Amino acid sequence: MSATTEIEESDLDKTVISVDELQNHGINASDLQKLKTGGIFTVNVCIPIIFFSSLVVFDIKLTRAIAITNRPYYLLQEDIYCKIKGLSEVKVEKIKEAANKIIKVGFIPATVQLDIRQKVFALSTGSKQLDSILGGGIMSMSITEVFGEFRCGKTQMSHTLCVTSQLPREMGGAEGKVAYIDTEGTFRPERIKQIAQNYDLDPDSCLENVSYARALNSEHQMELVEQLGEALSSGEYRLVIMDSIMANFRVDYTGRGELNERQQKLNQHLFRLNRMAEEFNVAVFMTNQVQSDPGASALFASADGRKPVGGHVLAHASATRILLRKGRGDERVAKLQDSPDMPERECVYVIGEKGITDSNE
Repeated sequence: MSATTEIEESDLDKTVISVDELQNHGINASDLQKLKTGGIFTVNVCIPIIFFSSLVVFDIKLTRAIAITNRPYYLLQEDIYCKIKGLSEVKVEKIKEAANKIIKVGFIPATVQLDIRQKVFALSTGSKQLDSILGGGIMSMSITEVFGEFRCGKTQMSHTLCVTSQLPREMGGAEGKVAYIDTEGTFRPERIKQIAQNYDLDPDSCLENVSYARALNSEHQMELVEQLGEALSSGEYRLVIMDSIMANFRVDYTGRGELNERQQKLNQHLFRLNRMAEEFNVAVFMTNQVQSDPGASALFASADGRKPVGGHVLAHASATRILLRKGRGDERVAKLQDSPDMPERECVYVIGEKGITDSNE
């Protein structure tokens, strides 16, 4: 099933409803500012139904989750949830009532959800064969994860997407900006300029449309995602890239004794990224590292022997998972391992001056 790329600009803009709209329903400006400080910038942005009762954001200073639920400040886990500073239970209830006047909460017909899904767009990877097995490209409103060993093209695909997302829609782009979070220090603006020139785009303008941040550790990485809320609420962004998702977490949390805490933090981080993809109708593209799995090759001779880092938490968060591996010569192989609407398939691509391309180009 291929997602439509013929999206009117006005349709994309309508997906973002700022919390400032709550002021028309009796919420004062100071309370709205407190919401923004807490990381809440939109009432609902990508769907006509906002499940305000399940909205979760992260407090930047405390690195904890703030939950606004049907029961004010309902503690799902002890010592994890805290209040937004300056908002009483009475104010929270008033904000919820105002939000419900803008967007109704509850069940909707599947036909309405189908209409919502029509807003999904696909970003070209640069390879027509890879786009084909993905159903059109990297989809918005969801997380796409690519994983593989070194030199298989993960970062090169990220750089290529920085350019293709700015292409006209008829060329597989979305004419939007990109937010790039680099955790491994592999971001190269000169490479983006080279790819942009090969797509006949202005290199300097292309770089201006890429917002870059270097994540120094896992906590900083989570803070950067929180900071994205205000930028994404402008409706100008179409793609968020995380290269890579697990590098900082593997350094900050070591050994089995810290595994449980790591997975909890990772789960919160991925939840926010997933909500961000749905709320702002952006594509979230993550690269991931791999680790050896000797047991797999011992049981099955044809098994790859490598598996993505992050465990089941990361596997469940990613709507689409793609394995990248080295092929013959300059070729690379992409295998679609998990997708909600596409079968398992694989294709061959190469890395050239134009970034990711088909092997026959």
